[in-house]
This record gives sequence, structure tokens and C-alpha cells, in this order.
Amino acid sequence: MMKRSMMVSILFVCVIFDLHPQAVNKNVSKSGTTAATFLEIPVSARAVALGSAFSAVANDASSLYWNPAGAARLVQTEVVFTHMNWIADLGFDYSAVAIPVGSFGTVGISFTSLSMADMAVRTIDKPDGTGELFSASSIALGVHFAKNLSDRFSIGFTGKYVQESIWHMSSQAFALDIGVLYTTEFFNNMKIGAIISNFGTDMRMSGRDARLFERIDQQKMGSNDRIPVNIEMDSWSLPLNFQFGIATDLFASESQSLTVAIDALHPSDNYESINLGLEYGFFKTLALRGGYRALGLSDSEGGLSFGAGFKGNLFGGGIAAGLDYAYSNYGRLKSSNVISLAIIF
Repeated sequence: MMKRSMMVSILFVCVIFDLHPQAVNKNVSKSGTTAATFLEIPVSARAVALGSAFSAVANDASSLYWNPAGAARLVQTEVVFTHMNWIADLGFDYSAVAIPVGSFGTVGISFTSLSMADMAVRTIDKPDGTGELFSASSIALGVHFAKNLSDRFSIGFTGKYVQESIWHMSSQAFALDIGVLYTTEFFNNMKIGAIISNFGTDMRMSGRDARLFERIDQQKMGSNDRIPVNIEMDSWSLPLNFQFGIATDLFASESQSLTVAIDALHPSDNYESINLGLEYGFFKTLALRGGYRALGLSDSEGGLSFGAGFKGNLFGGGIAAGLDYAYSNYGRLKSSNVISLAIIF
């Protein structure tokens, strides 16, 4: 069974590399050429502090985002809430719940939201504003399923509905994530994780803001000037990404542990890069973390991250809670602060 699971992992990786096109050529970056890039914003303060090297760690409710296969190994129901002050004063929120259902596996749901404050509508004729307000937002609703195929091999799936909107325009898409997680018998049971995310339909904006009224013939008097015309928008693909990682404990005891994680990313809208993370645990209660994101990506902004977390029982009962914080540097785009709250019962 173990050999069969390892073969499935290898086959999964080979298929992904065969299906997933080379992200960019040697001279031209495709950064910013996909829709719904909010799907690439990392969730969970713990994962952010680890430099987003989490596809092989994947051992809490945030694994529904990082690698749904990790959710198969949860033994209790977990709920996580994450808030981040994102770039350009945008608000980013993520919430998820993962529920183990015995031998059937683990099921879960998640909700992602990127939002902005209302802004004044301005035109050439009225540069100070028309009196109207507009806003833009992006959301994703995910349903998840994960199952242990053996005591060492797990697989997980995510189906997502994605929507982006601005004023009276919107676009929709459906996407699929597939992840695997394998625990080896060497290097302190090193874990290997892989996930392909955002494999789905293209997005195309539509709505009443693309509807105009034109005159049939500008040269003739009496020509109908109320002919409805719809502007056809281009379609854009989702930010497809393949992420492969390894994670292991350099040492682990009842009082202390030190975990190292390394992830390699192969996105459709940028060059390949590497994420690194390190987590020191003290009595399974306090954790200190550090990491570096997008190592090897020449046009990235920042990359350094760090944070801490605390986990303990509530009121001495069977309910546990965890509070995590992370700081992530984005260079000229300043930084982001991430707070996550987890409840385990």
C-alpha cells in the first residue's frame, strides 16, 4: 500500500508538470495577465510567517487553502478566521471550517473576500465627482473533501466559485484544486506535499456598464440614436499554480520542536520561485516563526516574514483556541499584518 501511494504521488507530480504550461519565456514576464489574482493572496498568519512554505506542513484548517489533502489528517473540527490589511488599503478576509467525518474523510467549506471602501465616481465632465459611489470586490466560495488513502498518503479536492465585480460589472468562474500529501519513513518522517490550484474556466466581465447607445448613421438626420450596443470584453484565465513542498522536524520532543519547510512554485503568471520557512515550538503552546517568500524571483517586492502564535485550551475544557500573528514585507508596496484565530473542538 505504501509503495502504491508513493507511485500515485509521483504520477500526480509528473502529470501536473506535463499539463501545466511553462509560465513565461526567457524575456517576457506574464505578471498581471490573469484574472482573480486575489486567489494568490496567502491565508493564515502561521503560513504567512513561514514565508508561504506550507504545502507540506498543512496540518490545520488553513490546509483547505494550502493543500486540501492535509485536512484528511485532522482529528477534530477546526475553524479558522484570518484578516489581513492588504496592499492599497484593501481588506482581505478568509474563513474556513474543516470537519472530520470518520472513515469517510474530512469535509469543509471556505470563504475568501477582498474588498475596498467606496470611492467617488468621477468623469471628464465632473472631475470632482458625480455624486455617485462605486466599489470593487472579489469573493471565492470553496467546498472541500479530503481522505487518507493509507496511513501515509492523503489526497484532497477543492471546488471553488469565483466572482469579481466593480460597480455594475462582474465576472464568474469555477475552479478546482487537487492536492496530495505523503509522509515518508526517513528524515524524521519528512512530509512531501503537492498541489495544483485554480484550474478552471476563464473570466470575462459583463454588465450594464458595457452597454452603450449608438446612432446608426451619424451623417443622416433622423437616424436612430438609441441602438443598444454591448462592448465585448476579453476573457482572462485564472492564476494556475503548481506548488511542491517538503517539511520535516529537525528535532522534536515534548518540550521543543524545530520544523523546516521548503516550497517550489511554478505559476502561470510569473517565473518559478522558492519559499522557505522555519518554526520553533515550545511545549506545543508557543511558536516563533520566520520565512522568506519568492526567493529567486528577480522582480518580487520584499519577501521577509516573521510571526508568533499561541495555542491553549479554553476554560480547561475540550475546546482549544489558537491566535497567530504575522508580518510580511512587500518592499515598495510596504508591508502587511495578518491575524488569525483558530478554534478546535
